Amino acid sequence: MGIRRLNHAVVYVRDVARSVAFYQDVLGFRVKYQMPGAAFLLAPDSDNDHDLGLFQVGRDALESPAGRGAVGLYHLAWSVPTLADLADYAKRLTEAGALVGASDHVTTKALYAKDPDGLEFEVSWLVPHDRITEEMRARVATLPLDLEAEIRRWGADLVGAD
Repeated sequence: MGIRRLNHAVVYVRDVARSVAFYQDVLGFRVKYQMPGAAFLLAPDSDNDHDLGLFQVGRDALESPAGRGAVGLYHLAWSVPTLADLADYAKRLTEAGALVGASDHVTTKALYAKDPDGLEFEVSWLVPHDRITEEMRARVATLPLDLEAEIRRWGADLVGAD
């Protein structure tokens, strides 16, 4: 049996309403189903039943120690079709005060941000498979992302890999 892709993620948040507003307003998610203390969200272009489940644990919940002396999930990553989309998300995340980094991983162009609870996530564009050279495959690097230069190189509307 083969795994095709991640179907959804579920995260614990302090305040479901606050988190729903963030994911809707900044990332364009829409609510599929909501009940007291929980919400199930759908990414803008998704055909999943839901992509993100949010479960409220209360405003006094402690920060996760994951990565600082405890195992745990580092971040979730969502991909966008084009570099124009990535630029739009860079603007939205910056305006929301959520953008914490941007990296060029050679074949992946990535924005890193944090939601209202400090949970990190990535929004990325993947170079189309047929455009990846052997040199690119062999190069393992994390460089600062120059999004304008990447748009000049690849074009704003080139659809990236799935």
